[in-house]
Amino acid sequence: MVSFIDIHCHLDFPQIYPKIDSITENAKKAGVNIILTSGINKKTNRLSLKLAEEHSIIKPALGFYPPDALHREESSKEEFNFNEKEFKEELQFIRKNKDRIYAIGEIGLDYKDGRNKELQKKVFISFLRLAKQLDKPAIIHSRKAEQDAIDILEQEDMKKVIMHCFSGKKHLIKRASDLGCYFSIPTNVVRAENIQGIIKIVPLNRLFAETDSPFLSPFKEKQNEPSFVTESYKKIAEIKGLTLEEVKNNLFMNWQRLFD
Repeated sequence: MVSFIDIHCHLDFPQIYPKIDSITENAKKAGVNIILTSGINKKTNRLSLKLAEEHSIIKPALGFYPPDALHREESSKEEFNFNEKEFKEELQFIRKNKDRIYAIGEIGLDYKDGRNKELQKKVFISFLRLAKQLDKPAIIHSRKAEQDAIDILEQEDMKKVIMHCFSGKKHLIKRASDLGCYFSIPTNVVRAENIQGIIKIVPLNRLFAETDSPFLSPFKEKQNEPSFVTESYKKIAEIKGLTLEEVKNNLFMNWQRLFD
């Protein structure tokens, strides 16, 4: 059966995790039967695996968010100290669980909330090489760091890449697309003209849809959840001049091409 797909969200986050049963039921009712949930650190990676064990429609991706950016988001008042031991242990943990996961992510660069660019690049490259070794797609975060992220993807000769919520300029969109990267279209595309521009530039066979739940809701008064991913599909259909069913079928084929 051809399913709607939410290619990127965070079902392990506290805003959404306690409601996971109703969240998955809502998704099924909307025709969403594949949800890729992405870990960002030790705790959320393990929760992602747990969620996938408990709900068949949830598929886990394990990652490592730019560490200094994550620290700044979570507790900006404390001094940041990189935990080299935890970083290496997480690489090993993901390698050990390679047969249980669908992708490596969320990984990448964040120059908005992070300052240590060299550390971020070191971590990013390590996880890209892991993705390559395991032959898994990499889900990339590149906030205010699009140029550097694409440079590194090119240097590492990455073949299986999804650019999550990409906000780079047109020439970077085209460059990443020419490299063979996929782009996931978040649900806030309903009002974000820069994201709508990606749909216009990138061919349909390089697109996915995501919610980034619990963030980027298409409805200002509602917290985002995977069932809302259909809003991204609708906007893709509108801009590409296609039916919703045509978009659904094509994005499902993209899933099969990249993940099967």
